[in-house]
Amino acid sequence: MVPIANPSSSRSRMPQPLAGAKAGRVESLRHMVERLAELGQTDHWIVSCYLKLEPRDRARGKYLIKLKNRTKQQLKWLEERGVSRQEREVVGRDLERLRAYLELPDNLPTGQGIAFFACEPLDLFEAVPLPRVFRSRLSIDRSPLIRELAAVDDEFGRVLCVAYDRTSARFFEASAFGSEELSSLAAGDATRPGRFYGSRSTTGTGPSSGSAGEHNYNQRIRGEKQRHYASIAQRLFEQARARGVRGIVLAGMGTDAEAVEPHLHPYAAKQIIGTARLNPKAVTSAQVMQVVLEVLDRSERAGESEHVDALREKLGTGWAVNGIEPVLQALAGGQVRTLLVEPSAERAGFRCAQTGRLVLEPDDCNGEGEPVPVADIVDEAIEEALRQGGHVEVVEDGEARGDVGGLAALLRFKHR
Repeated sequence: MVPIANPSSSRSRMPQPLAGAKAGRVESLRHMVERLAELGQTDHWIVSCYLKLEPRDRARGKYLIKLKNRTKQQLKWLEERGVSRQEREVVGRDLERLRAYLELPDNLPTGQGIAFFACEPLDLFEAVPLPRVFRSRLSIDRSPLIRELAAVDDEFGRVLCVAYDRTSARFFEASAFGSEELSSLAAGDATRPGRFYGSRSTTGTGPSSGSAGEHNYNQRIRGEKQRHYASIAQRLFEQARARGVRGIVLAGMGTDAEAVEPHLHPYAAKQIIGTARLNPKAVTSAQVMQVVLEVLDRSERAGESEHVDALREKLGTGWAVNGIEPVLQALAGGQVRTLLVEPSAERAGFRCAQTGRLVLEPDDCNGEGEPVPVADIVDEAIEEALRQGGHVEVVEDGEARGDVGGLAALLRFKHR
């Protein structure tokens, strides 16, 4: 094994996360993807890292432990492949700079993931904050793993979030690059809330029963609320159509979080992905982004169960496969529509030099060129599924993940 050198010995700059307005961040990301893609196969080893930074990963620095373990595995893999000590030392410096960057709390993004690309000879060291990643991955190869980075905007999409109470509403749009406020809405001529007090009696000795007045007061409050909720629903319908959103999150105080839902147009109602509790008077864009991520996480856990249910139903019919080897065969045929990944699955494998096909054993490349070792065939399968335009689902649900044999897939066309 090669000891990892001190990062101060590196001549490469430290990474600078994408910054600026959202449109600028989108263009910066696209430019980075294009620049990384132009590298193609290089003469140098490139470190690609996708790291999960969910609350459970941040607790007690678990993400650093994962990175340390994967670093050891990758350096051992390079040594077993006969990579020279000098090259391994260069890779070690890149990995050390990555670790040193992540050890500083101020460098951690607010989202639930981050991507790194590093290569000292190419003066490459970039950090890209992400809302989430499929799973923690570390790759050392002659080319960067960019499929997940390229797909991040499409995978996350656009989510509308409205934070409201009975007198006001604030509208936000969340994307892979953060949340920004779009507009606000105030209820017109809202009656001041409070307890109703009847008029004084003519004798001045106390309030009258005021039943008719109290009824009218409560009706006025109720009517104002319903008109306000209807206005919010109309604004959501207009924005959802104009912005092509993936979903809508309703956020209010207490039980009011669901109050707008009965007023929604069917088009918007179908896009509701969940509700949350937020104070519209005090909420920030960062808090909205966190809430959207939490709602999406709950929604995706439900989606995982649906995909695994579909896997159970379709196995044996030719419309699904389960297990690493049959999934690799399906990927070779371009059949995979949805790739299901058990999060802890790892296995070494090979890529056939002439065809690019992924296989478990070198003899499987018979007639397809030299078998090129890959450190983790599961990570390569994720990249291949994304390259083919497939959807990737990492099954985190404790019950559902037991049905996935490392990899599984729902297919575009029937397996034969």
